[in-house]
Amino acid sequence: MSGEITTADKPRVGAGFRLQWEPAQDCHVLLYPEGMVKLNGSAGEIMKRCDGEKDVAAIVADLEQTFAASGLEKDVLGFIGVAGKQRWLTW
Repeated sequence: MSGEITTADKPRVGAGFRLQWEPAQDCHVLLYPEGMVKLNGSAGEIMKRCDGEKDVAAIVADLEQTFAASGLEKDVLGFIGVAGKQRWLTW
């Protein structure tokens, strides 16, 4: 994806990656043929909502409601931008 990510974009897990909960690691992980990326709690919560159906605005709203928080948009957009550059997410 070129350009800046907006709240209207609908991210999904990139081709070649599989997101799953890993009980042994006690966290979400991204599996890919060459290995595994261990995600922190926040990253896992964002990634599991990136299903290609929900736009970023809906993801932010869900996170804010789930965790009784506000003002998460900037952080969510920042993570999604980094995850996109890593090809963990696509649009």
